Amino acid sequence: MNFNLWLNNKVESVEQALKENCTNNENLQKIIYEAMGYSLFAGGKRLRPIIMLGVNEMLSGDSEQVLPFACAMEMIHTYSLIHDDLPAMDNDDYRRGRLSNHKKFGETTAILAGDGLLNMAFEVMSRYSLNSDIDKEIALKAIYTIANSAGTEGMIGGQVVDMFCEDSIKDVNGLEYLQRYKTGAIIRSSAVVGGILGGASKEELEKIEMFADKLGLAFQIQDDILDVEGDEAKLGKPIGSDDENNKKTYVTMIGLEKSKQMQHKLTNEAIDALSCFGERNKMLVELCKYLLDREK
Repeated sequence: MNFNLWLNNKVESVEQALKENCTNNENLQKIIYEAMGYSLFAGGKRLRPIIMLGVNEMLSGDSEQVLPFACAMEMIHTYSLIHDDLPAMDNDDYRRGRLSNHKKFGETTAILAGDGLLNMAFEVMSRYSLNSDIDKEIALKAIYTIANSAGTEGMIGGQVVDMFCEDSIKDVNGLEYLQRYKTGAIIRSSAVVGGILGGASKEELEKIEMFADKLGLAFQIQDDILDVEGDEAKLGKPIGSDDENNKKTYVTMIGLEKSKQMQHKLTNEAIDALSCFGERNKMLVELCKYLLDREK
């Protein structure tokens, strides 16, 4: 199977599973389901679920067992984007080429839509774990890994550093600390959960986490590069906002060319981390190369 077909198949399976797990209820609170779906089905890359499914597939795991956890991760990611866009945070009017959630539904509904997606993520994982024949200890380990990566020692912690501690970031090491939490934490846990559900050994999980750590940093650098030289029509949001808001990024700290060099280095390190899996790593290697050259 070629990479593009593999990628499209993964996206389609995630989309279908999300639709099955996030349905609209025609009750008095139906507006919240509309707001949740507005952002959840806004056409994201589904990168985190794809990484989870890809790692699990590399280990010859059961993709049907992984999908509820993959959906939960995408719900958590989407909730974080809704909240990031709020006026109290990044104050962004557009996301993925259309109005951000609070611009469409108002701040109150957007906050609750994010809260709803976060809670629904744990509903989906726990419901599947209770009602299927999955090993309960493995399921709990997967749920804990996702929860930890999304909390104060993960994504939320990174957001706090970004909002309140940016003056403490003096160099690339400080920036890497921020990004390993804010962006990288749930990318790493997506890969690790794919490994956990696929029966990876301790040594294999270490390699998988290393792969995702390097990939997450490379992914963030590409975001920073696209904010400088990306196509607004493809990105679905204005470019140049990092410089306008005086944000510390790889590009603002070390320049565009060095950022590109670092991105290539990290991508190669991510690929090298998977070398122990032999030919089974083929699609994840192709994913690394695809993300290196992405335009949105």
